[in-house]
Parts: sequence; C-alpha cells; structure tokens
Amino acid sequence: MNPPPHSRRPVCPRCLRPQPTCVCALARPTAHRTEVLVLQHPHEQRQAKNSVTLLRLSLARCDVVVGEHFPPEALQALLHRPGRDTRLLYPDVPAAPAPAAAPVTPGAPVRLVVIDATWRKSLRMLLVHPALAALPRLALHTPPPTRYRAIRAARRADQVSTLEATVQALAMLEGPSFDGHPLLDAFGEFVAALASQRRPGH
Repeated sequence: MNPPPHSRRPVCPRCLRPQPTCVCALARPTAHRTEVLVLQHPHEQRQAKNSVTLLRLSLARCDVVVGEHFPPEALQALLHRPGRDTRLLYPDVPAAPAPAAAPVTPGAPVRLVVIDATWRKSLRMLLVHPALAALPRLALHTPPPTRYRAIRAARRADQVSTLEATVQALAMLEGPSFDGHPLLDAFGEFVAALASQRRPGH
C-alpha cells in the first residue's frame, strides 16, 4: 500500500499517515484465522477519517489493495486462494443480487473480501467487476450502532465503518475464538481524537 498521493507532510513509515495523525499507537494486534482482502477506493485512501489503516495494522492477515478498476486476471488472483472459501462482505441488493451459495462450513478457511468505499462507489465497483459480483456474500445481521457518527454521517442506521463491519464479519465467521472488542475500543479512541480536532480551539 502506497502513501496517499500529493501528501507533502512527513508521514509515518508504518501507517503512512501524516506524523501528527499517526495511528500506530492505537493498533491492537488481534488474533484471527480468516484472510482479509480490502479493495479500497482511491478516494477513501485520502480520507483522514478512514478506518482501514487501523484495521490493517491490527490484523496480521489483512491486505489492502487500492483501486477502482482492476484487470480481470489480476482481480481473480486477488480474490481466490487455494484451499480457501472466498466470501464478499456485502448485502443482497436489488441492483446486484447475491448469487446462491451454501453457508460457510464452521471452521473452514475463508478469504473475506471487503470493499472500502461509499455506498454508491462500492455498488459501482461491484457492477463493473463480474468476478466480484459473482462471489458468495456474507451479510451483517443488525449491526450495532456505529461509533463513526461523531465524524462521518450515515444515511441509514445499519451503515457502519469498514473496520466495524469487518470485525463483526470475523466474529460471525470465527465465533467465540475471535475477540474484536479491543480493536473496536481503539477505533472509538480514533474517532474521539478526530472529533476533538474538529471542535473550536483545536
């Protein structure tokens, strides 16, 4: 993952954010079995309030690939790994119906694909990439209220950050063996810090 374009301020070599907004101290190493692939829209990479950096630093098996349009062969190589059941974290929507698929076998190795983008841009990425739209889906069930609202508006009550959605998906896939609470608490600290910077006097 490369630093955000046209960033002229000194950046942290680990989290790739400007030094004043470094999030390395918030990283919470979190044990997990599932491979996570984040396809990040370029516009999200430039957002200071984006949650993916903290997610990447905290999950050992998390790859982030920035892009909006991917060559078919390159995308296939990204999506699939031998011996792993690939699932796309995305709801079943009329514009892009979810294909029929058997549920994930408990304990089976999974590669979880996550799109990091606004709702409109994520749907566009899904529609222009048939290989992405053909993946079996994993949908969240009534996610808890997002901690993101302090810094980013959500149109619907079930909209959450990419970090929160991924943590809930990992809990669904891995059960009690996965503990995402420390990472969610770190994300809460991240949101609170950004919110305080927006207040007068900061």
